[in-house]
Amino acid sequence: MTSKQRTRLALALTTAGALSVALLAPATQAGADAVRPECPRSLDCDWVPAAYQQTGDPADKETYGNYDTSDRPHSNAVKFIVLHDTEVDYDTTLKIFQNPLNQTSAHYVVRSADGHVTQMVKNKDVAWQAGNWYLNTHSIGIEQEGVAAEGAKWYTPEMYRSTARLVRHLAAKYDIPLDRQHIIGHDGVPPTSAAGTRNMHWDPGPYWDWNRFMALLGRPVVPSAPKDSELVTVSPDFARNEQAFRDCEKGVDLPLQGSSAVPLHTAPSDDAPLFSDPGLHPDGSAGTNCAADWGSKISATQQAVVAERAPGWTAIWWYGQKAWFRTPGGTRVTVPTSGHVVKPKAGKTEVPVYGVAYPEKGEYPSDFVKPTVGTPLVYTIKAGQAFPGGGEAPTGYYYAPTIDASKPYDHTYFPGAQKYLTVQIGHRIAFVKASDVDVERVR
Repeated sequence: MTSKQRTRLALALTTAGALSVALLAPATQAGADAVRPECPRSLDCDWVPAAYQQTGDPADKETYGNYDTSDRPHSNAVKFIVLHDTEVDYDTTLKIFQNPLNQTSAHYVVRSADGHVTQMVKNKDVAWQAGNWYLNTHSIGIEQEGVAAEGAKWYTPEMYRSTARLVRHLAAKYDIPLDRQHIIGHDGVPPTSAAGTRNMHWDPGPYWDWNRFMALLGRPVVPSAPKDSELVTVSPDFARNEQAFRDCEKGVDLPLQGSSAVPLHTAPSDDAPLFSDPGLHPDGSAGTNCAADWGSKISATQQAVVAERAPGWTAIWWYGQKAWFRTPGGTRVTVPTSGHVVKPKAGKTEVPVYGVAYPEKGEYPSDFVKPTVGTPLVYTIKAGQAFPGGGEAPTGYYYAPTIDASKPYDHTYFPGAQKYLTVQIGHRIAFVKASDVDVERVR
């Protein structure tokens, strides 16, 4: 969450407090009766419902907060879990989600001090949490009390344990793979279109210990392929991997501290410019060491395909280009990994990449007013390149424009026949059409 977004939320809270109650429709929460939290028995969770309430003109059924009702997984599959940080304290987060004017929510909130978990949106419903409607409709969002730039100050052992128990429980219930193409940070969510890239969030940030977290999920990073495998998992030692990033929103250097992030360069040299995500830097300027510049760093437990090796350095395919990072002898930075990679089909020079897996226009009913289809992002997978992934992503669009399902086809899930696959295109996941690529097993 950026400083601008923090300011917007603060203003929303202030404004909401000043508004007359008469401006709001009668307050309701979908299923606001006594609810048993959807948590594992090992967690003492409570239920505090997020607002489900119309705002503004009573005749305007499309202005409301803070989530959409649904019937997941019967209506649409749940295949991703998104981890966030709140950027404000726990109590303020609950107030934000209880105020319909803020138009934001998550299914769960985890407190820093003791790992206490509060559920605020039922898992069958769609929380407004990921900044990508497709991911919203197919994911569960978990907010963790903390400030990304301050890292370990907030990310406590209690928080890691509670979030891991919750994620294990949800993954088992919804058959979600415990890998980094399905268990992602908010910084792993793709934009829905090329124009939206620069608006994406970067939490929980470079100071969330992904190695520790995945080990708590029972998926520690261990070698599973020969040393020269083309597929690797990034796995630096968190405490020893001290990185000095900059909070460019505040204009201050962050203290040197342990990190999951490994800087990426354009050539095998510390003096080479940092990698520039073409979606984040459309002007072609170099990447930066800003904590929010996700394209210039890869995170622990993320996988990548090796493009080239040089003494002390490894190049990987990253957002359709080569990116280099230091792999000095005697220091574990990567682990050889078996798994699946995605490559363009023979004869294709490049393959488009999408931030959603929506149906084709012709798959909607003929009288549906605004068919929503995906448009390519700025990235492509070119001939000769490969990216981790290959798992099938659900194809479909959930249409829910009003609070009371008062429009034709309102609260309807439109499935699509086009098969999409998930890929780790860079720091963020993305989707490709299965008809464009081949999936190969790497051992």
